[in-house]
Amino acid sequence: MNPRIRALEPPYETETADALARMMPEGVPPILLFRTFVKNPAMTTAMRGWGGYELSASLSISLRQRELLIDRTCALCGCEYEWGVHVAFFGDAAALSRDQIASLTHGSAADPCWVAAADRLLIEAADSLHNASSFDDELYGRLADEFSEAQLLDVMMLCGWYHAISYAANGARVDLEPGSPRFADFSGSAEHADK
Repeated sequence: MNPRIRALEPPYETETADALARMMPEGVPPILLFRTFVKNPAMTTAMRGWGGYELSASLSISLRQRELLIDRTCALCGCEYEWGVHVAFFGDAAALSRDQIASLTHGSAADPCWVAAADRLLIEAADSLHNASSFDDELYGRLADEFSEAQLLDVMMLCGWYHAISYAANGARVDLEPGSPRFADFSGSAEHADK
């Protein structure tokens, strides 16, 4: 599919180049999504603070927990672009195995690759937020036993943020990043053959 909103190509005007540099780690070229967002400078500026928080050490959940939620949410939204960016950039840092990435993409919290109860619970949380925009009392009770109120607020807002990112990437039809993984790259796991 062709992009509906094409990403800016270099060379960039000085103001645009500065905005893109603030969105990426030093020395890393700007990704296509940011090069698309920067077509709306006011929106891009407004997003930077919240997006920076969601990926920062200030978030009350761990990097692994954050990436479980992001990967699951993006997969549920069918956003191969953002899912692929996070798998490529953060999959190793989050210590996600190939089977776990396959499960987040095509499986469920019941898959045998999930040993830690907290991991399974976060997958259930992402599924519930995606499907019902909330939690039932039973799931919320289990979440509240495992996570603080501050952490639960971060869980809810993180999933909501990545719904918004998925909507924008899907709606604009942002091309996949060169070399980023695809959903199909993780569909060959034996435990997911029936999915």
